[in-house]
Amino acid sequence: MHPPTPADIRAAAERIRPLAQRTPVLTCASFDTQAGTHAVFKCENFQKGGAFKIRGASNLVLSIPKEELGRGVITYSSGNHAQATAIAARHVGTMATIVMPEDAPRSKLEATRAQGARVVTYNRFQESREAIAARLLEETRATLVPPFDHPLTIAGQGTVALELLEQAQALDALITPVGGGGLLSGCAIMAKEINARIRVFGAEPARANDTYLSFQAGQRVSIPLPDTIADGLRSQQPGEITFSVVRRLAEAILLVSEEEIRAAVKFLLLRLKILVEPSGAVAAAAVLFGKLPAGIRSIGVVLSGGNLDFEQLANF
Repeated sequence: MHPPTPADIRAAAERIRPLAQRTPVLTCASFDTQAGTHAVFKCENFQKGGAFKIRGASNLVLSIPKEELGRGVITYSSGNHAQATAIAARHVGTMATIVMPEDAPRSKLEATRAQGARVVTYNRFQESREAIAARLLEETRATLVPPFDHPLTIAGQGTVALELLEQAQALDALITPVGGGGLLSGCAIMAKEINARIRVFGAEPARANDTYLSFQAGQRVSIPLPDTIADGLRSQQPGEITFSVVRRLAEAILLVSEEEIRAAVKFLLLRLKILVEPSGAVAAAAVLFGKLPAGIRSIGVVLSGGNLDFEQLANF
């Protein structure tokens, strides 16, 4: 399979209209002062399902032929893609089976079940979610909805950049969190089509640095299961399709510490008055704590999600 084209992303924007919302952008003078650059936040924490994932999941689910929908859909996810797939499946009237780690945030498990999905839990330290999903696919002949490494998923995620660059023109740069790479690769394709000179960055927890290491090595690198507060970015290896795009179009992958992620969540809550989950705040943390190279006067920052357990927030 090949990466999506800008035309594919524009087609996805039309296809997902029944499900994905056009999220707002916000700015914050105190953030700009501390960061030393003007940041425009794309608030996917306000998205249906609480995260950008509805874009990619709905683009794929809404592309499934009607004669195949009756067999259902299957995916694996720590939470946000799980909810998104469940929402999309419910919209088209089919059953979603979601393979989720048993230690996923309770709010994400409960929200996924609330959408009518069947949740199959597993031990992320002892079992393979891909292997479990493969067995379920063989049993049911359902359609797999990959969380990141599929052209339709990537195209859906790229609509974030399409919207952002319509809402905030003339940005010098764009930065997104990066886990498997669907968001970063989709946004990079679209952003470079709109403005060939825009600089594109990914942000990643230092404890979950598979894309950073892969970027440095020039090939995909696998790491042990990461231990990070950013539960949505615990990928062990970037996707094959996504990494081919990231390697070609991104300038750098920036790393942030656990303390910087926590501080960014608190800053966004107390100054912008918005709740952003740790995974969603990684890009903001990179900008806030000076990880960008010099010379960037304005940057679009994707806040990718806002699903956070209250008990976890209380410990920040």
